[in-house]
Amino acid sequence: MPDHSSPADSGISLPRLLGVLSDPTRLGIVRILSDGAERGWGQFSAPVAKSTLSHHLKMLREAGVTQTRQEGTRCYVKLRYDALEARFPGFLPALLSAAAADHVGDHVTERGEQA
Repeated sequence: MPDHSSPADSGISLPRLLGVLSDPTRLGIVRILSDGAERGWGQFSAPVAKSTLSHHLKMLREAGVTQTRQEGTRCYVKLRYDALEARFPGFLPALLSAAAADHVGDHVTERGEQA
């Protein structure tokens, strides 16, 4: 079984957080997850290969941005909003607001939605 652990809240580093969120695809995933709902990996749609999308999800997890839960053969992902807000107060809301205003990550959608 793959390791789906995330760093402890205190282990979320600002340089790594900024680096992982600098990618428009990863930021698009975070924008979708910002409603607090858990989603299956297969619910995300982006104009990249499935393996690339999986890599983006892994990078978000390893940086402490998301947590992943495996149930049988399915993997589910959720934003670690509370941990990020506790470590960097106000950062995520400001980032998500700016990303939405600039349409960063709009190419990432949930399956069944129009891009």
